This record gives sequence, C-alpha cells and structure tokens, in this order.
Amino acid sequence: MTHTTFKISGMHCASCAVNIESELGKLAGVKSANVNYALGNAAVEHEASVAEHDLHAVVHKLGYQVATGAQDEHAHHAQGATAFRRAAFSLALAIPAVVFAMLGIWGWAQAILGTIVVLGPGMEFHRMTYQQLKRGRANMDTLITMGTLTALAFSWWQFFAGGDLYFEIAALITAFILLGRFFEARAKGRASAAISRLMELGAKMAHRMGGAEGAEGTEVEDVPVESLKVGDRVLVKPGEKIPLDGKILSGESSVDESMLTGESMPVGKRAGDQVFGATVNQQGALEVEITAISGNTVLAQIVRLVETAQQQKAPIQKLVDKISGVFVPIVIVIAAGTFAVWFLLTGEVSTSFIPAVAVLVIACPCALGLATPTAILVGTGRGAREGILIKSGEALERNRHLDVILFDKTGTLTEGRPTVTDAQMTPESLSLVAALESSSEHPLAQAVIRYAREQGVPSRSATNVQSITGKGIEGLVEGRSVRVGSPVFMNLPTTTGELGSMVDAWQGQGKTVIIASEGDAILGALAIADAPKAQAKAAVSELKRMGREVVMVTGDNRKTAEAIARELGIDQVEAEVLPGTKLEVVKAWQAKGKRVAYVGDGINDAPALTQADLGIAVGSGTDVAIEAGQIVLVGGGPEKVVAGIKLTAATYRGIKQNLFWAFFYNVVAIPLAALGLLNPLIASAAMALSSVSVVMNSLRIKRAKI
Repeated sequence: MTHTTFKISGMHCASCAVNIESELGKLAGVKSANVNYALGNAAVEHEASVAEHDLHAVVHKLGYQVATGAQDEHAHHAQGATAFRRAAFSLALAIPAVVFAMLGIWGWAQAILGTIVVLGPGMEFHRMTYQQLKRGRANMDTLITMGTLTALAFSWWQFFAGGDLYFEIAALITAFILLGRFFEARAKGRASAAISRLMELGAKMAHRMGGAEGAEGTEVEDVPVESLKVGDRVLVKPGEKIPLDGKILSGESSVDESMLTGESMPVGKRAGDQVFGATVNQQGALEVEITAISGNTVLAQIVRLVETAQQQKAPIQKLVDKISGVFVPIVIVIAAGTFAVWFLLTGEVSTSFIPAVAVLVIACPCALGLATPTAILVGTGRGAREGILIKSGEALERNRHLDVILFDKTGTLTEGRPTVTDAQMTPESLSLVAALESSSEHPLAQAVIRYAREQGVPSRSATNVQSITGKGIEGLVEGRSVRVGSPVFMNLPTTTGELGSMVDAWQGQGKTVIIASEGDAILGALAIADAPKAQAKAAVSELKRMGREVVMVTGDNRKTAEAIARELGIDQVEAEVLPGTKLEVVKAWQAKGKRVAYVGDGINDAPALTQADLGIAVGSGTDVAIEAGQIVLVGGGPEKVVAGIKLTAATYRGIKQNLFWAFFYNVVAIPLAALGLLNPLIASAAMALSSVSVVMNSLRIKRAKI
C-alpha cells in the first residue's frame, strides 16, 4: 500500500470534506481516505497501481482544486486576500441597499445593488452548488445558494408585481457569509501555524569545511543546507543554528535545544556529543560531522509526527462526520417544511418565505467540521513547541479518567546512570580516588570521575592499577598506595564512628557505598545511586494532587526500590520486575479495573506502552520517532509527563466545548428560525460567527496552564 497526502482548496464546510472522502473511498484500489477540513488536505492509502493523478481527478470532478508545496502556500495567501476583497466589495454595496430599504426609497437601486452582490462575489457559492448537484450531493454552499437566490428571485417578482422587496437581505446575507469566511480563514491559519513555524526553524545555509580533517587552513564555503551529505564537516559559529543533526568533532559550547525539548536551559556540549539541526550554538565554535541529511533529522521527524497526528481523526470525529454527511439534506427538508407550514397558516408567500430563508442561512455544518480538528491543530502545535508530541487524536480520548500512572524507574524517574549523591571526602582525597578510577570502565568508576570533574579537583595519573572484580580497585597515585572498594572489602567497622553511621544510613537508602584508603588510613566515603531527576518528586506530588495513583516499576531489589520511592513520595512499588514482565504488570493493574498510563523509554518498554490505556514514551532526542506510545516526550523529566497529561486534557476539553456549542447553536438556532423568531440578516451573521467562535475557542488551548 502507498500513502499519498495532498492539499485541497475550495472546501467550505465539513460536508465538503465528507463528500470528497466518500468519493475517494469509492475509487478502485483505495483502501482508506481521510479528508481534514481544518487542514484542507487529504491522506489516502491506496494500491501502488492507483496514480496520484487519479486521486486528484476525483477532487477536480467535485469542483475543488489540488495544490502542492509552494503553490499551496501561495494559494493560501491569495485566497485570504480574495476573500477579504469579496467581503469588502459586498459590504460596500449591501450597506447602501439596506439604508435604501429602511428609508423605503429607490427600489431600482436596491435591485441593482442586491443582484450585483449575489451574482458577483456570491457566484462562488452558486458555482460549487452546481458542481455538487451534478453528482446528487449538497453542502453548505447549497444552503447559501438556495437562500440568496430564492430571496433575489422572489424580490424581482415582487418588484414587478408590486410588494415587499428583499434585495437587501440577499445582499447582506452574501456579505456576512463572505466576511465570516475571511475571519474563519485567518483563525484557521493561526491554529495551523505551529507546523509552519517548526519548519521555518531550520538553518538555511551552512559553513561546509573542505580539505583533510584537521588540516590547517581548511577552506570553508557557504552552501545551502539541502546540499549537505552524511559525513560532511561544518563549522558552527557562536549564535548560529546547527544546520543538521551531527556529532561534534571538536570544540565545546552550550546549545539551546528549547525548540526540540521545550527546556529553556542550554545543554553543555563537547567533542563526541550529539547535536540536532535547528538548535542554536550559544558560545564556542563547533566543528560538526553531519549524521543525518535534510528530511531525516530529529526536527523533520517531529514535524512528520505532528502532521500525522493533525491529519488523523479522533474517534469522536467519526460521529460528527456521520452527522455532517446528512446535515445539509435535513436542513433543506426543514426549510421546505417551514415554508409549507407557514403558508398553510397564513396563506401568504411573503410571510412564509422569510423563516424558510432564515433556516437555510443559519444552519452551520462548518462549526461541526471545525470543532475537533482545530482543537487538535492547536493542542498538537503547542505540544510540539514544548517537546510534547501527541501522536494521534486517540491519545486525547485515552487520557480521560486515568486512574494509575506506572513509571518505569530508570531514565524516567531517575537519571538512568550512576551518580555520586553524597560525599564525605576532602578534595585532595577525591583527586586520588578519581586518578585510580580513571583506569576503570565500570559505571561506578565513571560516576566518580564525573563527580571529581564537577568539583574541579586536579587530575592525577595512577600506575600499577589492579581491579578486584566485584570488590574494588587498588594502585599507586604519584607513589601513594590507594585502595577503593566496598565497605566489606575495605574492612570498615560500619557499626562504630561517625563515618560508619553515615555509611549505614546511605546503605539504608539503597545507595552503593565505596570507601577509599591510603595505606591504613581511611580517606573517606562516597555514596552512589541512580539519582532521581530534579523535578521527579514535584511531578509525583502533582499527579497525586490530580487524583492519580503513582506506581514505580523497577528491576531493583525491593529494599532499594522502596528507598527511592520514599524519597519521591511514591506509595506503591512494583520491584524486581524483569524487562520482559513489565507487560504483565500493566495487565495486572488493568485486571483490577484501573485505567493505566505507562511511562517508559519507548524501547525496552514497548510492549507495556502498547498495552497501557495511554502509553507515554520518553525520547532522548535521537529516538523521537518511536512507534510505541501515544504520546512522546522529547527531553525533560517527569514534570513533562504532568504537562503532557494536562495538555491532552485541555485539548480534549476544547473539543468537547466546541462540539457542545456547535450542536447547541444548530439545535437552538434552526427551530428559532423556523418559528420566525430570527430575521435572515441576524441568522446569516450568527452563522458566520459560529465557525469563527469555534476556532477562537480552540486557540485558547495555546494559553492553557499545563
């Protein structure tokens, strides 16, 4: 199967999207079609034998246009400008017509002005109506055409027969709806701006370095980023954007990665570290080897994830589509029934005509069609800026009524690597220990070396180093005999003395303790653990305040696991869990009737993420495109889990609010119009505002507190 996505222009309501989707689905070889009204595009899954031209032909036959790439961007701006000109021209003619009607003068002027508006700027409605009627379909344009042409034709008949004229109604209805479409287009543009801004973040040019690596006088040439290949070396000066993903060959700096992770603090980088395209080098110059071409970078992956999420429909949207598919025919029937009932009651065509037109122009399937996709547009766009990637509309619904949050400990609640958490040792002694440990590749040794570097102690060299497996290490540091190892290996009397009491306390907290000595003299002790992330405790507290149970899942022994859980404020622990049994832990909690969210790193936790009601995968930046999980968090700590849950909740809340008002508007407005309680002018203004109000409500998600 092949996936094809393309832009569609000319859609004016949800019914348009449903009609196109239906026709594309009928094409032989097409497995599924998804047309998104808010985005203005179609995503089609089809057999390779179906050419993209065949898909475009279906759209063209229905009266819509297909645009791609720069054409679409140009078309979008052109349509906005055209909509504004049409609305302004219509209002300029309609307002005098209304004034003349109120004064009861110049019927011929009313007729000319009204006719120009309805058959001039309003012709786009009639043209689309004709295209739809040829195929036995109807959409929003059908309702507008029926309302305005009926008012125009009836007014001309009255003009010659002598009676009330309604030219100003036909003109002002057209003007209001054109104005509403202009405002709607602007609001939709604001809602969908996130992807455009993400794509614009990338660097345009790069300083490519020529010559042999490390050669003096290396030439540097400025080239477009698109021309870079894997293996090319580029120079990134302070303040410049890193052109593409790569590995630092030389240089040291701090890099602003906020556009990927949402984290404001810059990240320290040195030779060997990974850097990502579109992030900003802040201080020193860097020489970077390109590891991913344009289109395969982390930023490109994020853009694709967000685009896919925005294209997909939330499950609740399927119900809305069914309603939108029959909405227009039902409104036409109601309008006809309204005219018939009023005519039976009054016997007057003029009196019966007004409420029937009001029914036609007040009905608004646009608001229904915009309710869900615009909220998803804004929610996913905001999430992308903050490193929270909502992969589907389904994730929004899965977030409802969560009972339990299961956290995989390592790398999620904790840093994922051993870190010195406590020290009882002088800088002099620490430098001796670090010198000895620099000969070891053991994770605990690396933790000591990092700690010594952070403390700024001087580096020394060690000789005659010997490692005693599972116990410790010993050797000479500048002629001094130094040993480092476990309390048992070092024969430390842990039950006596201040140091012994401290070691007992550290071990009680589940930490690994190492003792250092020079000859027979104890130099001090270090406690090493997989340290909790800075915001872990606050995140757990906030989740509990939100009414969620928090459970830690870990392979650690129970004593160590419970010590870490106590530190974080977690009451329940699933300890000694093997990597392959995390799935069973999720199932066990679900068997208790709980709705479960699982938070893991997205690789070895994939089965558990998939099984959970909501899978939240934590990405490091290099693996953001992981398949497991409905939400992917790029960078950050557990606090981002809280933000992700709050953002999805705010987005789904926006969807529900939009749908409520869209349904409420139509359910209340149509009967009021049928009862003759709404003038067609008021009805057309209300219809135009209803769609805009739905989009503006969606835009509130940008400011939601998360």
